[in-house]
Amino acid sequence: MELDMMKKVPVREQDPLVRAKNFEEVCLGYNEEEARSESMRCLNCKNPKCVEGCPVSIDIPGFIAKVKEGDFKEAAAIIAESSALPAVCGRVCPQESQCEGKCIRGIKGESVSIGKLERFVADWARENGVKPEVHAEKKDKKVAVIGSGPSGLTCAGDLAKMGYDVTIFEALHKAGGVLVYGIPEFRLPKDKVVEPEVENVRALGVKIETDVVIGKAVTIDSLFDEEGFDAVYIASGAGLPRFMNIPGEQALGVYSANEFLTRNNLMKAFREDYDTPIARGKKVVVVGGGNVAMDAARTALRLGAEVHVVYRRSEKELPARAEEVHHAKEEGIIFDLLQNPVEILENEDGWVRGIRIIKMELGEPDESGRRSPVEIPGSEYEIECDTVIMSLGTSPNPLISSTTKGLETNRKKCIVANEEDGATSRKGVFAGGDAVSGAATVILAMGAGRAAARGIDRYLS
Repeated sequence: MELDMMKKVPVREQDPLVRAKNFEEVCLGYNEEEARSESMRCLNCKNPKCVEGCPVSIDIPGFIAKVKEGDFKEAAAIIAESSALPAVCGRVCPQESQCEGKCIRGIKGESVSIGKLERFVADWARENGVKPEVHAEKKDKKVAVIGSGPSGLTCAGDLAKMGYDVTIFEALHKAGGVLVYGIPEFRLPKDKVVEPEVENVRALGVKIETDVVIGKAVTIDSLFDEEGFDAVYIASGAGLPRFMNIPGEQALGVYSANEFLTRNNLMKAFREDYDTPIARGKKVVVVGGGNVAMDAARTALRLGAEVHVVYRRSEKELPARAEEVHHAKEEGIIFDLLQNPVEILENEDGWVRGIRIIKMELGEPDESGRRSPVEIPGSEYEIECDTVIMSLGTSPNPLISSTTKGLETNRKKCIVANEEDGATSRKGVFAGGDAVSGAATVILAMGAGRAAARGIDRYLS
């Protein structure tokens, strides 16, 4: 393979016209030759900015150097020191704004494909039966982790490596949190990627109990008082969807992106052999512009719909990853930008028949620095559709905070926790991930899990 040091080794993908009709993984990743070629582009910087850009501080130059040597087992061991979910992160992390965004190679050319190399190493380790190892002496301390998403799995894995007796409590019937219910198969295969990574955390000695809703029959108080846990980490995520509160939002055929994706991803509504159907619209409007909106839109497309993404700002302001927007466009998603819904229209049976839209223009920047969208008077029009998916973000479910004494929350119902160690206002209770920050990325949740594991270790020591 002839290598251009200024450009990334291209990654193979399914053809857009083919993948738009299946749920197989879009990106096919690197093979051994491609991975070693891409690793040769790494400058092995003495002061690696890429590590600074990684929320879990993976030794990126270290693992890439091992890939260059062809020592993939050692590369996997280096990654495992910092990340419990490398195959996940290699697929869904926003590397372009984190590690790859800091890559020195990217100043004069394209940054090194750190994410694709991490994915290659993780996939190689799984395919070759490489498992994480625990060397720490067992400690006589029990820690409960609430939630088995990326933050909970990371915190549990790190604590297990330190020798703690760790139990994860998961509300759903399957472990993985947002990794199993939120992210579609074509971006993150469940059987091939998520389940093996969850099993790797189990292999560290972590126990996982599913179908346990903390805040109902079991509370944080009972975990301390009746079950003898010494510390608790809350990583329950942010699964409460937001809506616009516009007329017609209660019509049949209106979904939150959370419900729509959960039915498809966790309950396999897209498969004919699963008895968990979902109303499949012929023309679907997705409201929102983040990664979840792209996931919902691309899922609806694969279910056979014509799909429009309605977003109130311009393409430049789309919060979704550039790669996800690019893939959506390739597959045929239609983007109606600088437009915003004002009403959902119903037929006489109460089902969605359309959506009324008003056109927008960008005004002055808001608090986040993005230019605020302003309505253009008299520009309203209607789009015919039979399904509307609202993808406007999510908030933490207040069940845990409302049933736990002494746990401080903010006005957004997020748990207040110290960023450095996850400590909350309640002694022995730590929190992190989306339950604290509101909806964010997988890797930021993992970073919070690592910080909390260190904080819990200090507290119990």
